[in-house]
Parts: sequence; C-alpha cells; structure tokens
Amino acid sequence: MESVGGEDVGQRTSVREVAVASLIGTAIEWYDFFIFGTAAALVFGQLFFPSAEPIIGTLYSFAIFGVAFIARPLGGIVFGHYGDKIGRKSMLVMTLLIMGVATTLMGLLPTYESIGIWAPILLVILRFLQGVAVGGEWGGAVLMAVEYSPEGRRGFYGSWPQMGSPIGLFLSTIVFFLASLLSQDQFLAWGWRLPFLFSIVLVGVGLFIRLRILETPAFNRVKEGGSEARLPMIDVLRNDLKNVLLATAIVFVTIGGFYVVTTFTLSYGTETLGISRNIMLVGVIIAAISEFVSIPLFAALSDRVGRRPVITWSAAVCTLFAFPFFWLLETRSTGLIWLAFAAIAFAMGGVYGPASSFIAELFDTHVRYSGASLGYQLSGVLSGAFAPLIATALLASFGGASWPVALYLAALALVSLVGAYLAVETYRSDIYGGRPHDREAIVEG
Repeated sequence: MESVGGEDVGQRTSVREVAVASLIGTAIEWYDFFIFGTAAALVFGQLFFPSAEPIIGTLYSFAIFGVAFIARPLGGIVFGHYGDKIGRKSMLVMTLLIMGVATTLMGLLPTYESIGIWAPILLVILRFLQGVAVGGEWGGAVLMAVEYSPEGRRGFYGSWPQMGSPIGLFLSTIVFFLASLLSQDQFLAWGWRLPFLFSIVLVGVGLFIRLRILETPAFNRVKEGGSEARLPMIDVLRNDLKNVLLATAIVFVTIGGFYVVTTFTLSYGTETLGISRNIMLVGVIIAAISEFVSIPLFAALSDRVGRRPVITWSAAVCTLFAFPFFWLLETRSTGLIWLAFAAIAFAMGGVYGPASSFIAELFDTHVRYSGASLGYQLSGVLSGAFAPLIATALLASFGGASWPVALYLAALALVSLVGAYLAVETYRSDIYGGRPHDREAIVEG
C-alpha cells in the first residue's frame, strides 16, 4: 500500500480506494445535477411554462437552472464549516443523500398542466436543494483525494473527483438520449422522468462506497492536535480572501464555459441551427469522453511542471478556440460538430484536472474545506449560474448571431487564465504546512 504524508495507511484506507470512492460519489452527484440542465434545454420549457413562446420557456427553464448556483455557496459555507470541524467523510454522506432525494422527487413532480403555478415553484425548491448538496460535495470529495495522496501525486489523485463531472455528464446524456428514442408524446408524458428516477439506484451505490472509507490523515492530525478552527469561514475571509478570489477565477471556464458548451448549445443547435437533437446529444457525450481523458493527463503533467503553467496554457487554448467552436457548429456537419465538442472539452480538462489540487493547496488544513468550497462555489454563482441564460439572451438580442456568445465564452476562459497566472505555485508545497502566501519561495521550487 502507498503511504500518505509519511504514514502507512495500508491497514486503513489506501489512496486508490479513496480516489475511486471520490470518483464514484462525485459522478453520481454530477449526474443528478446535470440531468436538470439537459431537461431544461429540451423539455422543461414545454412542461412547466407551456403558455410561453419556445425561446421564452427555455429562458425561464435556464433561470431555474441558475437557482442551484445561488444555493451552492450556501452549501459550501455550511458543509465547509462542519467539514473543517467534524470531518470530510460525514459531510459527503449527507450531500449525497440530499442530492439523491431532491433529484428523485423531481422525477415524481407534477407538471404545470396538473397543478399550475405550484409545479415551477416546487421545481425551484428542489433545484435549490440540489445546489446546496453539490455546494458541499465538491470540496469534501476533492479534499478526501488530495489529503490522502502521496507527495508528488496530489495532482493526479486529486483529479479523480474531477473525472466524476464528465462521467456524470456522460451518464446523464446517455440516459436522456435513450429516453429521447421514445416517441415525442411518450417522452413528454413520462420518458423525461426516467433519468431522474434512476438517481435512487445510483445514490444507493454511492452511499455503500462512501461509508467504507475513513477520515483523511491531514484532518485527523488537526483533530488530534486540537487545532480546528472555531469559525473556519471567518478565518478564511480574514486571512485567505485573496486565495478565495483566485480560486474563484481559476475555474471560471470550467463552470461557466462548460455550461455554455454542454447546456446552451443543446437548445441553440436544435432550435436555431435546426440540428437533430440526437446529433447534439452525441456531441455532448463526446465532450464528456474527451474531458474524461484529458483531466488525468493534464493533472499528472501538473505534478511534474506545476499547476500554473498547465492551467494557464489550457485556458489560453479555450480562449482562442471559442469562435472556431461556434463556426464548426454552424457548418451543420455532423463530423465537424462532434470535433468541436471534443476539442473544446479536451482543453477545458486541462484547466479542470489540475484545479482541484491547486485550489486545495491554496489553503491550510484547518480551513481547507471552507476555503476551497467557497472559492469554487463562488465561481459557480459568478460564472455558471446564468451562463446558459446569458448566452440565450445574447443570441436573442443579436438576431441569432453566435459571435456575442463566442465572445462571452472567450471572456470566461480569459478570467481563468488570469487567475492561474496570478496565483502562487503550490505543486511542491507541504499539504500539512503553512499557507501558500507564507511560502513564496516555493513558486519556482
């Protein structure tokens, strides 16, 4: 077995077991989170806002989609606080339960035709609960992997929870793709519910796996030393605000840009360009596979050359490819559409893969859950909450022209580039040591 932080954990939990558990748990959480985005793009406008024009119904659906991002910082604050005081594992079990219940109830929710205005109201409440759950999930899953990792491998193992995102996207899109093979009437009547109801099975699997792993050695050391922060979030805001803001910026393109590519383009491709729904769904599946491949590759590279250069160059590629991405979609050529999805997702993986360890390493152990969660979830609000809504509004405002949306996507990527460039390098830092801003000498190793 591998050792962690100089301690032999072979008799307890190995880093590989933790990495797999984090991967499976986050994949399930993101599956639940992503199926809402797909449904918002394809069916929620018709089912919950039937009296609105198609594009207006889509705008309403994307607005509810954004509610979860408003809730994500709340989840990050609450679960981050208790994750830094009680432990990472127990918080991860709770987030999985909340997400599973909310998603399953969505699959049972009556539509506007049955209960009128209460249908979208209940949808908002359940979407809010999804946001709270995923707000607490990311930080805990990443810290479990990073804090168990041996020195020099934190980037690679820390990327395993990140791979849960493309897996969740892949699963959610596959399930929706299969459901969409039903007739249009069957799909709108009950087929759209199947992806949500399938969540209960996945959550059962995730809970079984998560209950088997133990708390991280880094947190145990804090607990044994009695050095837990009394108010972790206050400590973070007082001492680490700069790192919170940098963490927020670093993942702008992997959150906001990601939802432009995987959620907005579904409605854009089908409603504006007239591309088959199935062709667009396959494009999203290809994007998920491409990002799944690139995440560990770039994360492992960051263990060798540093987090900053890998993220900076990957964000630069995303910036430059924003316009070509839409040009390829507008060819309406199936092969070029799929190439566009594969290319931009591969570049985004170069940011997302190393970002987990980079953000975790920016904070000291006793406030790491709070700091990492707050930075990441603030990015969710600022970049992702209304990304599909903003993109749709830009499209409508400029008569269906894609260039304003491409410019918006490029701007999101540019924020990630600047955030990574301004951050202190952390890949050789001591996970048990002091704060990165006290370790400037580490920048060049």
